Amino acid sequence: MRLSRLFTPRTVVSAHCDLPCGVYDPAQARIEAESVKAISEKYQASSDPEFRTRALLIKEQRAELVKHHLWVLWTDYFKPPHFEKYPELHNLFNEATKLAGASGAKGSVDPAVAEKLLAKIDEIAKIFWETKQA
Repeated sequence: MRLSRLFTPRTVVSAHCDLPCGVYDPAQARIEAESVKAISEKYQASSDPEFRTRALLIKEQRAELVKHHLWVLWTDYFKPPHFEKYPELHNLFNEATKLAGASGAKGSVDPAVAEKLLAKIDEIAKIFWETKQA
């Protein structure tokens, strides 16, 4: 028997962190989306090309974090019974992640796009908190 086989894990799991902690909150996505909106507003208010370049880079990073936090909720927190009770949930996540992505806030500097993203996150959060009450 090879020593490497002895130390190879038999079961591989994944979670939003290194330890499946069970801590989920749509506030993580919302905070990043608020940052995207604020950066878009600052970008619009500035004519400094260096500032605008930095703003774009940071905004795109934050938008990617929004997508990450939404995906964690969608794939790790919500379970089949949630999707049965809230049939609109898959569509809400699809729309929200698209609003965070290249065709949405990541690829736009329009604060109104970020505002739409925040509204979708709020819809998801409402359902999330309803599921926590059950």
